[in-house]
Amino acid sequence: MPSVIVHYQEIALKGRNRPWFVERLVSNIRTATADLGVTRVRALMGRIELRYESEDAWTGLRERLACTPGIANFSRAVRTRCDLDAITETVLAELTDVQVESFRVTARRADKRFPMTSPEIERQVGGRIKATRGWRVDLGRPELTVRVETLTDEAFCYLRKESGAGGLPSGVSGRVACLMSGGIDSPVAAYRMIKRGCRVRMIHFHSYPILAHTSQDKVVEIARLLTRYQLDSRLYVVAFGGIQRRVVLEVPPPLRVVIYRRLILSIAERLARASGSTALVTGEAVGQVASQTLDNMAVIDSVTTLPVLRPLVGMDKDEIVSEARGLGTYPISIIPDEDCCTLFTPKHPATKARARRVIEAESALPVDEIVESAAADAERQDMFFPPARAVKTSFVTSP
Repeated sequence: MPSVIVHYQEIALKGRNRPWFVERLVSNIRTATADLGVTRVRALMGRIELRYESEDAWTGLRERLACTPGIANFSRAVRTRCDLDAITETVLAELTDVQVESFRVTARRADKRFPMTSPEIERQVGGRIKATRGWRVDLGRPELTVRVETLTDEAFCYLRKESGAGGLPSGVSGRVACLMSGGIDSPVAAYRMIKRGCRVRMIHFHSYPILAHTSQDKVVEIARLLTRYQLDSRLYVVAFGGIQRRVVLEVPPPLRVVIYRRLILSIAERLARASGSTALVTGEAVGQVASQTLDNMAVIDSVTTLPVLRPLVGMDKDEIVSEARGLGTYPISIIPDEDCCTLFTPKHPATKARARRVIEAESALPVDEIVESAAADAERQDMFFPPARAVKTSFVTSP
């Protein structure tokens, strides 16, 4: 039965709580691969093994494992007995259809009781390969690296490594709520938090029917894509157009954007707390737009008691775009739409808003009533991955 050997990196640096992180990663792998014929997922000595029924499943497994945070790399492997003859015969069988000119063998002993050291295993297996295939040994830049890992009662041999997502398993760092505009930045911010082990709840503010429905459609697609990485997601959709109209009637034009953002954070905080999230996340970067100056950020953040995390705060646009392309959200994000924050935007918004002036202007609004009503009327959609786990649901009104 074919196997996959999964390696983790950051988890290995943990202390006494390392088994808890490994257990969560094992659980996430089981969930992510549940519909691909995987028969067993087990934690071994510093690694994880998957067994699956058919070679036809490998393409799907490779895609799923590459999207699973916490995995540093993984390899399709062959399991054999933990003795030198069995290891050597297994390696030679795997090399039957391989044609290269140079190679090296890299061995790792998870159980140091194996009677040979790693260099001794490398020399013995490498010698047999050279004698059998006639290939040249190249320890510097080989065409092929043959890898052998010995455990207590079994060994694994493999020829190629696939890159994983890295980071920490989703769910080990608690929940956060990310403001999701549908643009390029916020999906990247959400993904960065997923890689740090967070389960990300997403909150989208829209101005439909004043503006088109496009932004909502985009955010649903982005949320579905991000669900591949964290396995389950919750998306809140909040109507904000009516609130903006009230702001336009009561607030001086230069302060409107700052007050929009303060109301958005207040509503997001209410939804975040209801969903068990302990921080807010935004895709803001310093100086990117008028509301993202340090002065404005300080005034905006003061409206909430939750931490406001900005994973992209020091990045430039080219760096963010590059990550969005790699993530796969970029083609969705660039579909033309109108962001709610562009509605009724003044010609010259304040870039150095002062808290006293903002609070005075905000006092003309029934803020508590606005926040309570918007949060209560928010629509919610839960999403699951793989698709076989999905429960067909429509939008519902509830935190």
